[in-house]
Amino acid sequence: TSPFAWLRTRFYYLLIRLYFDQEFSVQEFTRGAKQAFSVVSKLLSQRKLDLLEELVSAEVLQVLKEKISLLPDSHRDALAADIDAIMYTTEGDVRIYYDDDGIKFVSILMCFWYLNGANLPDEVPGEAKVFQIVFGDESTKEKKHLLTANYEFQREFTEGAKPDWTITRIEHPRLLE
Repeated sequence: TSPFAWLRTRFYYLLIRLYFDQEFSVQEFTRGAKQAFSVVSKLLSQRKLDLLEELVSAEVLQVLKEKISLLPDSHRDALAADIDAIMYTTEGDVRIYYDDDGIKFVSILMCFWYLNGANLPDEVPGEAKVFQIVFGDESTKEKKHLLTANYEFQREFTEGAKPDWTITRIEHPRLLE
């Protein structure tokens, strides 16, 4: 992350605390985002899309239903991220905006890097390399792929709105395209 982007996200977090939610904590949000990412990615992998209705926006869910049905099993398996397999998490972008009716929204894009042992080919669609990590010695080799995912979380901060974050974008590059 560039220093400018880091400062900008910290400024937005300050605005969120000052004007929307005095209890907002970056650490707590990140912890919750990791848990949500793990749960949602596993449900996607298992094709249990009906269980995502409370977590994912209707628009994203409709797109996911179309994409998941076309995925080969290896790519579907690679979507699942165990919370202990998340190697790195960072904010991609933070936005605060109002719609035409004055409804206040905060949107935070989270980027995740996770290890997955799915049986992916060395070359995946788009001819992009996937990082592979081998654990163990020659007799107990276990190959894992270092994969990325981007999930955008959005919350309405208008008075009286539910204090829930909803996932409004899901990207698993080279897997869910």
